[in-house]
Amino acid sequence: MSDSNRNGARSISSGVAERTPRADAARNRDQLLAVATRVFMSAGTEPSMRAIAREAGVGIATLYRHFPTRESLVDAVYQDQVTRLTTGARELLGELAPAAAMRRWMDLFGDWIAAKNGMLDTLVAMIESGEITHGQTRTELLTAITTILDAGRAAGDLRPDVTAEDIAAALIGIFTVTPRPGREAMAARLLDLLMDGLRPAARPGPLEP
Repeated sequence: MSDSNRNGARSISSGVAERTPRADAARNRDQLLAVATRVFMSAGTEPSMRAIAREAGVGIATLYRHFPTRESLVDAVYQDQVTRLTTGARELLGELAPAAAMRRWMDLFGDWIAAKNGMLDTLVAMIESGEITHGQTRTELLTAITTILDAGRAAGDLRPDVTAEDIAAALIGIFTVTPRPGREAMAARLLDLLMDGLRPAARPGPLEP
């Protein structure tokens, strides 16, 4: 093999070696993010970073290597949940009828609210400091709801007089009175009742002669 080929082989191998640690790091970060989200969702009070590391089965130094501060972890979880909601609207419409997509999206919204409740103190401080822009998030979520509503109106699957603001307010009310953990069954029942109200009223049939 020529020197150039040998050098080329070394260059390719080196490139793979360089990419692998980065891929591993990204995968490890995603795993930590998933565990942190689950812990935030199930926590009655805001958990410590040490508790999250313990649940993930890693040392606290590993958690801090990926998320140097509590704020950086909270921001990552918050933004990840918002992305799931905003991209989830179109993804669900690609799989389900609009009414079914709306009901499933409501469950995703409940996940987001539950995660927020588990990191509320830090999240409020970050919103107040301007690190997280609440107004932008609200706009993105209303746009996601509108996407499903528009599809539902076109299909005759959802009422034409309901707005995204109506649904957002109803969802916040439901998840406020049925916080997780422990109230999932009641939340599901209230969400089903809300969906009943979002469907168009059945048109009366022709009168019998």
